[in-house]
Amino acid sequence: MKNQQKILLFHVDREKQAQLSKLCLSMGIQMIFIEKKQYGETLGALAKIQGIPLSNTPDTGAEFPAEMMVFSGMDSQALDRFLKKYRELQIAPIALKAVLTPNNIFWNPRQLYGELQKEHAAFQKQPFER
Repeated sequence: MKNQQKILLFHVDREKQAQLSKLCLSMGIQMIFIEKKQYGETLGALAKIQGIPLSNTPDTGAEFPAEMMVFSGMDSQALDRFLKKYRELQIAPIALKAVLTPNNIFWNPRQLYGELQKEHAAFQKQPFER
């Protein structure tokens, strides 16, 4: 059985949520909006991966200062199609993006956010090469 394609959204404004909902609906992708109170859960549980239950772990931290998008159950072709359509529709970019993997499936959103922030900062410091 093929995994359901899903996108988890964190701290995304309502206008962009509406744009993404339309895009995902047209592509058969399930959109899951994650609230701050859910940040204590694992990414796998939030993505409703079979066998990974919710822990009901409370989150006491602040809301993320930036948006984050996590892809689940999407192969590289599906991801490329989604990102191409995203750009074509001129939806404002979300800088912090990740794919759910066996390495991060048991992380909570704060762990992933911290890692993506580090990667994004390192990427921004790299000189542009042609």
